[in-house]
Amino acid sequence: MKIYLDCLPCFLRQALDASRMAVDDETKQRQVLDEVAKELPRIPLNSTPPVIGRKIHQIIRRVTGCSDPYQEIKQKYNRLALQLYPDLKKRVEKANDPLLMAIRLAIAGNIIDCGIKTSFNLNKEVETIVHQDFAIFHYSEFKQRLQETKEILYLADNSSEVIFDRILVEELSQKIVYVVRQMPVINDATMEDAHYAGMDKLAKVITSGSDAPATLLDLASQQFLDHFDRATFIISKGQGNYESLSRVDKPIFFLLKAKCPVIAKDIGCQVGDIILKGPSSSP
Repeated sequence: MKIYLDCLPCFLRQALDASRMAVDDETKQRQVLDEVAKELPRIPLNSTPPVIGRKIHQIIRRVTGCSDPYQEIKQKYNRLALQLYPDLKKRVEKANDPLLMAIRLAIAGNIIDCGIKTSFNLNKEVETIVHQDFAIFHYSEFKQRLQETKEILYLADNSSEVIFDRILVEELSQKIVYVVRQMPVINDATMEDAHYAGMDKLAKVITSGSDAPATLLDLASQQFLDHFDRATFIISKGQGNYESLSRVDKPIFFLLKAKCPVIAKDIGCQVGDIILKGPSSSP
């Protein structure tokens, strides 16, 4: 997905939010904003938002000296999500279609996106999404392709969301390769989060090889690219991975909640909609 003009003020807002979490020093916060503002005129509009997001968070880390501004908020929602896990499991066990319920819950976890905001009501979000209609619903294709594959490449998004992903992974019989970020960026999932959620006991967990808040193939490790190139079924979680992979010709199923007007416009849905979009070009 290309950058839209609406993305530019969002980059500044995210830079200010992150710098305030990183340090109390307003001089450094201002320096972050000044340096990000200098980057904006250089942004080619045919680039993707995660490419610029990566540069912005490199600036934040360098100026503030804080390697993980979101650490405290990640830990908070990791704990809250893990507390919800028993109830999430019960919902799947009682569902008429356990796989579909697990998909809904995996998407519910996608609300925990600190690139958009930093406060979430997880219980309310779960209640909404388990009853919400899908704006795009390629479930039949998902199930058909699922029967034809032995291994799934599962691209993680946010840290606490891993616990919601675990619910879906536990419903899948295929071998799972679960991909997290190489290092902290925004509140994206890292190896530490995967271990906290117990994902390493269910799947082979690897990193993308980069510090981008998405899956940028030109920055990915060879280990990741080997899995990606041979993948016959890819689950892509969240907006960042959609931004970076929506034009890639691979068997990708995008699972997300549209939280941003720009992404909603690109997908062809409304803000707040839930999406299960497969390789098919039509909704």
